[in-house]
Amino acid sequence: MKFKKIVYRWIEKKFLGGCSHYNSLEVRKSCRSKLQARRVFESYGIPHAKGSVFFNPLKPFRFAAEHGFPLVVKPNVSGFSRGSHFPITSNRELLIAVILARIWWPFSVVEQFLEGKNYRIVVVREGIMSVIRRYPPFVDGDGSSTIDELIDRENKVREEMGLFPVIHPIPKDRRIKAWLRKKGMSLESIPENGVRVQLFNRIALAPGGVVEVIDKTTLPDENRQLFEAILDHFDANILGIDAIFKEGIEKSYRDQQCILLEVNSRPYLKMHDFPRFGESEDLGSFYERLNSLEIAEQDVF
Repeated sequence: MKFKKIVYRWIEKKFLGGCSHYNSLEVRKSCRSKLQARRVFESYGIPHAKGSVFFNPLKPFRFAAEHGFPLVVKPNVSGFSRGSHFPITSNRELLIAVILARIWWPFSVVEQFLEGKNYRIVVVREGIMSVIRRYPPFVDGDGSSTIDELIDRENKVREEMGLFPVIHPIPKDRRIKAWLRKKGMSLESIPENGVRVQLFNRIALAPGGVVEVIDKTTLPDENRQLFEAILDHFDANILGIDAIFKEGIEKSYRDQQCILLEVNSRPYLKMHDFPRFGESEDLGSFYERLNSLEIAEQDVF
């Protein structure tokens, strides 16, 4: 038992730092993997991407032959977009993704990719707690500054806004440089005025991604009811639901392409308090209620 506690503390520190702890162990186990979420989505007719869990490395190539590109490959169990690769547009990219995803988990997921707006919706028993749109790192050109200079300028803005360390500065590492090379650019490139340059594909915070607070009152009833129903399906106190909407979450999911990606039983709530865009919300009443809950096996992973 003592050994288990040591392992749990290590997992908490290494992979779950800052994540919330308002669900029982039973609930957390029920939605730990992408496959578990997919099964619930299928059971209740919730829109989600066609996909498959695989161990055999040939399976994703058969999936690609049947469904085509673009695709996503990601570990079946992970968080913070670790090990995720998208958009995959060729068999060569698919091979690389299949190999790298194994670093995080032996079983991986391959699924269709939807180009659209990426959201995290936090839902609790009282309703929708917070909605944010998530962006990969980017800079907007002014016609005279290099990407290198634009990154410095953006990082300065983030520092002045007090977003660190929850939101990270945009790095100038090999990942960013490799992504720019793939797009025919470098840190010395000068984007035209008003041109947005995406610096990486992942929407995670570590490579410099940012968030925008979305006004909850702009959600149509259909979307609100969908998210609240998902919470009920998992019998959870809180869930962070990841979703992509082709046109935007302010429009009914029934009237556009929309896919639910996964549910997070321990959503990282700090990022909701440090938006790069939009106004930070007062979520105190939600935290007050959540902190009053008695959670079974709260400290067990």
